Amino acid sequence: MNSARRMALQYVLLFGATGVSLPFAGLWLSGQGFSGAEIGVLLAAPMLARLITGPAIAVWADGFGRRRSPIAILGLVAALAYAGAGLTQGVWTQGTLWFVAATAMAGLIPLTDVLTLAMARRHGFDFAWPRGCGSAAFVAANVVMGAVLTRGSVDWIIVWIAAAGALIALTAATLLPAETVTDGPRLAGRERFAGITGLTRDPVFMTAILAIGAVQATHGFYYGFSAIAWKAQGVSERATGLLWAASVVVEIGFMWWVEPWRRRRGIGAWPILMLGGAAAVVRWTALAFAPPLWLLWPLQALHALTFAATYLAGVQIVERLAPPGGHTAAQTLNSVMASGVLIGLATLSAGPLYDQVGVRGYMAMTGLAALGLLLGWRLRAKVEV
Repeated sequence: MNSARRMALQYVLLFGATGVSLPFAGLWLSGQGFSGAEIGVLLAAPMLARLITGPAIAVWADGFGRRRSPIAILGLVAALAYAGAGLTQGVWTQGTLWFVAATAMAGLIPLTDVLTLAMARRHGFDFAWPRGCGSAAFVAANVVMGAVLTRGSVDWIIVWIAAAGALIALTAATLLPAETVTDGPRLAGRERFAGITGLTRDPVFMTAILAIGAVQATHGFYYGFSAIAWKAQGVSERATGLLWAASVVVEIGFMWWVEPWRRRRGIGAWPILMLGGAAAVVRWTALAFAPPLWLLWPLQALHALTFAATYLAGVQIVERLAPPGGHTAAQTLNSVMASGVLIGLATLSAGPLYDQVGVRGYMAMTGLAALGLLLGWRLRAKVEV
């Protein structure tokens, strides 16, 4: 099995897990008896903590000889903690285990991205192909779990993601390429930490990850409460799974066909980032008015821009801005901001917003998208990508 296929398998398992946890975690937590505000806190806490846990994981991961080792360990931690959350009761016990599991699972994404980018450079394949395979697994997980939940218990949600974590650990340890962290001597922990703090002092880099993160964070309300809101509007769990699947089908199309076309045409990452932000303004504004089912389908198609375009543009911008030897730190900080702090704040506010104003809470995501566009506009004269 070549490197591209091995990385594709890793993404399949990783996003096969998030394909269930992102749309249906709120339903599982609701089934445990938690309120909307409590669900918002439980979902947001590991995201917000990534301001600390993200850099800590990056420094820890670069201390290994091979990049696959920390991936295997994090997969095992996620599996055990998710299983523990499913077998216990109580907001503090379940909340702590959920925090550990979600932190480990989120830490897998930038580590996998860095390894895939290294393999893509070394072997000449397009990063978007294995990442698109992960999106395909996300679709399959959406559809399968949506069908399961029409007849089965919400407990299948936690069983699924715990099993996925175990498989991630197994395949990482046995099948991922044995890429070394560095070709030279390993840096001490203090030196690795200094590399992260240096990036945080770079105004261009920080503007870039704030712009990327603001647009990505607009998905916070959608991830946490779209399934709950659509169910309240009479949309079935099966239809919810299909709606999420449709959004990722167009995401895959963007990654497998539009992204390679963009690169061949020499279109830079900056205009793609701005396009993603503009699409987010349209998408969340429309969802704030509880549109009928027929209109949800084209709005879900905008996911190709709000997520896929923003994600790929962000990875490319961050890779270009990263100093030599600083790719793990740079991609981790990008992930911390996009999938951690900003989306954590958005998710934390989403719980009370949904309790108070229902789907009108999407308008807060519109405002966040506008902020991302403003930051991106400032970035245009500073980054040529």
